[in-house]
Amino acid sequence: MQFPQSLNRTQLSLFEAFVASALPSAKAESPRNPWLEDALRFDDNGVFTTPQPVEETPAFSEIVLRGAAGNCLSLLAPILRELSDNQDKRWLTLIAPPSSLTQNWLREAGLNRERILLLHPRGEQSPLQLAQHALELGRSHTVVSWLNPLEPKARQTLEQAAQQGQAQSLNISLG
Repeated sequence: MQFPQSLNRTQLSLFEAFVASALPSAKAESPRNPWLEDALRFDDNGVFTTPQPVEETPAFSEIVLRGAAGNCLSLLAPILRELSDNQDKRWLTLIAPPSSLTQNWLREAGLNRERILLLHPRGEQSPLQLAQHALELGRSHTVVSWLNPLEPKARQTLEQAAQQGQAQSLNISLG
């Protein structure tokens, strides 16, 4: 699994954030530390303020899993369970999932099936086109697709559609 990480974005450890919030005058009492001053933001009164995000959350993510299908689904279960319990009232939409991902599997994995749409392309429609359409509509907080291989142009299409629908696109590549 990959998580995008900006190299120019300062990351604050939990310990430092806790200490900084517990000691509002930490800036005035401690010796000058340029790294810490960059990571910890203080207002004019020396009170710790929450750093503002430097960049927007990416609208597209991809998970690449290799191995036996059963093992891959076991790894996906907690991710899909978390997404199905999302506080956002929109759907978790699964586009053309593998045949092993059945209603029975969803139930056994503890997913909230009342918040999940399983969609399969019809006729001439491709899974990519269906995922793009579902993302653009904005009725899903996350659209999960199983497109393998996923070409860069298709990735860009999904990302733009997700931004338009204010949703997240997650592609799962099973090997």
